[in-house]
Amino acid sequence: MNHVTQDKKQSSRLKIAIIMGGTSNERDVSLSSGKAVSQALASFGHQVQAIDVGADIERTIEALGQFKPDVVFNALHGPGGEDGTIQGVLHWMGLPYTHSDVHASAIAMNKATSRIIFKAHDLPVAKGLVITPEELEKADPFPRPYVIKPLLEGSSVGVTIMRPDDPARAKIARSWRYGKQILVEDYIPGQELTVSVMRDTPLAVTEILPLTGKFYDFGAKYQSGGSRHIVPASLPVSLSQTLCDLAVKAHMVLGCAGASRTDFRHDPETGRIAILEVNTQPGMTPTSLLPEQAAYRGLSYAQLCDWLVKEALSLNSSPVSDLLKTGQKG
Repeated sequence: MNHVTQDKKQSSRLKIAIIMGGTSNERDVSLSSGKAVSQALASFGHQVQAIDVGADIERTIEALGQFKPDVVFNALHGPGGEDGTIQGVLHWMGLPYTHSDVHASAIAMNKATSRIIFKAHDLPVAKGLVITPEELEKADPFPRPYVIKPLLEGSSVGVTIMRPDDPARAKIARSWRYGKQILVEDYIPGQELTVSVMRDTPLAVTEILPLTGKFYDFGAKYQSGGSRHIVPASLPVSLSQTLCDLAVKAHMVLGCAGASRTDFRHDPETGRIAILEVNTQPGMTPTSLLPEQAAYRGLSYAQLCDWLVKEALSLNSSPVSDLLKTGQKG
């Protein structure tokens, strides 16, 4: 990445391009994130330009070249936006950008690869196996219930819990449209929990209670009233601290930058914890979890956005803990 001039470093007003939209299944979510981010950064006095990224990457490159931003706020979600692809384009153009770099983004987005990294660093994951759709069509890979996941999607796109009496396994396999491989994992009953990390500091533990279905699927994530978030989660202090420590370690071993969010399953009956995934570009919609946890720690949405762009430019000299309300950890 290139470096801004000393004059720009001394100025609080930046030229910021917000890239949003994209071509993934999460396009509408990204547009919502990008719109909110644009408004927030403009409220801080920054000069912002929203760029809707489509299938023609040359148009995006041209728009960025014409605007000549000091930094790019990456509000894209899903394949192409958080898997290292657009990060590679921005790196090639010499433009600083928010969140994680090419390497960390690619590893975190691939659930099979990130599982290998987690296991190598003694981070807990569910029992899992990568199979083909043909193998899934033939037989159950695990005793039911188990979870079927695409390797390279986000926001629970394509995720199915295969329960004991569900006859849809073969149909799901035959209609699979998320690549040539499938991740299947042991289903862990209990709680859906998440921890956001800013640089090296956990914000809180949130428990997610889906209201629109049996698990935290796409609709529960983004529909108004789709889920209820309890922040801080009502957990023993020791468990909350463990989850925060695991989220920070996962952020670090993947090489994440800026902010990330680690999602967990926790079985209160057995005490079992498993990392589901690390999101290198957490959602920034009005119902998203990172802004909600930041607000709980005393950081407004606009302040969070401003911190992210300045973090990308290495302009944040103070520890993250200095920005947050003390005594508020989940």
